[in-house]
Amino acid sequence: MIPTLAAIRFGTGLSPSIAAPDGPAALLSALEGPDAIAGEVPIPGWDARMETRAEIARLRKAKRDDPAADERYQKVRQGEDLLYVQDLAATLLRGARTSDGMRERLVWFWTGHFAVIEGANILRRTVAGYVEDAIRPHVAGDFATLLKAAVTHPAMLNYLDQVRSTGPGSPRGRRGGGLNENLAREVLELHTLGVGTAYTQTDVRELAELLTGLTQDKQGQTRFQPNMAEPGAETVLGRSYGGGKPKRADIDAVLDDLAVHPATARHVSGKLAHHFVADNPPGALIDAMEAAWIRSDGDLMAVYAAMLDHPAAWEPVLAKVRTPLDFMAAAIRATDAAAIIDGAKLSELRQRLHRPMERMGQPWLRPPGPNGWPEDASIWITPQGLAARLDWAMSAAGWRTPPPDPRELVETALGPLATERLRFAAKAAEDRTAGVGLVLSSPEFQRR
Repeated sequence: MIPTLAAIRFGTGLSPSIAAPDGPAALLSALEGPDAIAGEVPIPGWDARMETRAEIARLRKAKRDDPAADERYQKVRQGEDLLYVQDLAATLLRGARTSDGMRERLVWFWTGHFAVIEGANILRRTVAGYVEDAIRPHVAGDFATLLKAAVTHPAMLNYLDQVRSTGPGSPRGRRGGGLNENLAREVLELHTLGVGTAYTQTDVRELAELLTGLTQDKQGQTRFQPNMAEPGAETVLGRSYGGGKPKRADIDAVLDDLAVHPATARHVSGKLAHHFVADNPPGALIDAMEAAWIRSDGDLMAVYAAMLDHPAAWEPVLAKVRTPLDFMAAAIRATDAAAIIDGAKLSELRQRLHRPMERMGQPWLRPPGPNGWPEDASIWITPQGLAARLDWAMSAAGWRTPPPDPRELVETALGPLATERLRFAAKAAEDRTAGVGLVLSSPEFQRR
């Protein structure tokens, strides 16, 4: 039972060709090792996307005087749109093919915790590059490093309007502009301490002033601009930062302190337990994770180990509902159908992946707000969302020729967690495609 739960609850599901981890030690060992699947299934990072953005800007100007440049402009824009679709396909391929499923799940979790929404201008088709550079390399490190990488990344600075935030008393501020509190508020409310905890509105304001100067250059890279920074010291949670010449190190210092604050340990441990274990995780589990956080100064591996060491993590009842992304990755993995989407045409990827996931309620890289995607089952199991899941399951059942034997798929996809009712339904299905669809759309497969 433990390997099955390790693969389903903490990974991307069971596979007919990839062995399930045999328990907590195997999950943690894989996380400590190299990120092999990222090399096998590459996703371009932020720099490559900024080069494309710069080329689009250049061609937009050039085509005003040179009609021939318009064709190149359209081609580059189409390539950017294709990459956006391919980003989802690559994310699902990683989930389907990895032997380190907990890493993928952690990338998805932290992407929601430090949410940035696909949008216009610099955030058009680039958010996957932010995830690749700011989130993925740090999911098995310490929280302070992850926090600083995400919060100071150009994607976050643009999303929360930090690039234009100017200290009122700075040289730039005296000529115009204004202070923006968005990033400071989200750092305290969402990323670290949690809503209604140890901070006040004064802390938000002081942190916002401390963050001024944090902007980007013309190449879309993070830059600290001293003449935008509010002069003087700022006090956040009773501790003073800065006071001399404004510098980036002052921002790093406050983020380092927030990363190890007891309220942060409690808030983020609770979110991890909520994501992996249960919609209402037991307090003792969160207590254990919080203690590990405080004891290790936010070493995420220690926090994950505390979660995996708790008996609640291995309850055989599947208490969580798979999000659409998780559900699709697990289905592709269980049916060994990754080759069907690897190298598929743009129209096929949209039809098979993007549109169905949107209909299930999770449009790619477009969470409803800076707090990311909701966790509770009631959000995902709605009449519309469930109908979309069933439609996609029946469609995906026919991707492989011939389809898997549904009697074998029950064991492949759920092992000892499959009910006798589901085993009977798979055996009694009128054909293989119908049987596979029944397994993928079953209540058991929708949960983890």
